[in-house]
Amino acid sequence: MKNEVKSYLFVDGSNLYAGQYEAFGPEKILDFSQFVSQIETIHNTHFEKIFVYASFSPRNNKPSRHQIEYLTNEALFFRSVRAHKAVNFFKGYRSVDGKEKLVDVQLAVDIVDKAHLQEYSHLYLCSGDADYSHALEIANRLKRKITMVSLSTRIPNRLSYLYKTTILKTTGKIPKLNPHQHIKLVALDVKKSLISIKNPGKQAPRAS
Repeated sequence: MKNEVKSYLFVDGSNLYAGQYEAFGPEKILDFSQFVSQIETIHNTHFEKIFVYASFSPRNNKPSRHQIEYLTNEALFFRSVRAHKAVNFFKGYRSVDGKEKLVDVQLAVDIVDKAHLQEYSHLYLCSGDADYSHALEIANRLKRKITMVSLSTRIPNRLSYLYKTTILKTTGKIPKLNPHQHIKLVALDVKKSLISIKNPGKQAPRAS
């Protein structure tokens, strides 16, 4: 890896999905390919590989209209994610009480493992979660460059004090930021980045 910048994007898919649903509601989804393209343009880079980690919401036997809207939106969003040719998708699972399992652990392990193997020189992590701080510390000790990326609905507050962070601003207000945070605010190109869903409450394709 002498002089060669190899960029990998790691995505906490469940966190990104929740953030885009909060921002845009049931009738729109974030076009994942456009989202990635905008990140690449902002940072003048190209992601050789993209790793996405997620689990899917459980479905009740008699789902409410709200749940059908949510499940439809979720399924179509992850269909958009998997359509990207560079994506490697890891599917976790939900426990009986609905808690996500394996996703955070696998993401953290892959960050560390691929850093030790010198697979990447620049790590981009898309998440608003601080659970990956130890994995990032190890990658940092191994001289991997780190950049955080997130939507404005999922700002990684703690990690933004430690690493350069790009926040893609959606609609709504942004919480007051501390000048010690390494945050760059960029407006999400909403016209290019959103896909409309017709009748989200009428069908609920299963995410798989």
